[in-house]
Amino acid sequence: HLVESGGGMVQAGGSLRLSCTPSEVISKTNSMGWYRQAPGKQRELVAVITRGGVSNYADSVKGRFTISADNAKNTVYLQMNNLKPEDTAVYYCNADWIDRIFSSWGQGTRVIVSS
Repeated sequence: HLVESGGGMVQAGGSLRLSCTPSEVISKTNSMGWYRQAPGKQRELVAVITRGGVSNYADSVKGRFTISADNAKNTVYLQMNNLKPEDTAVYYCNADWIDRIFSSWGQGTRVIVSS
């Protein structure tokens, strides 16, 4: 069970921060990531962070988005800066658990970037 927050509407060039808090501790995951799905498109990976703190990003968001994990708050964040209209999508949090075959998904939070 993952609880997401932080979506909303913003003008191009603006910023938003998404948060994802799982019901179990982050240290029980191999990695946690953010995905997004725009209307009429497939879900795509935006950013991922491993339990060891290594992060990777889609080319389209490199230099603009930052994924981070706060173990004390058991929360993963996606800081999104210099947002563009093409960033408009529903953003989903994902947890890849160490001891489970299937990962968990959040309910999604909508981000709308107006030009």
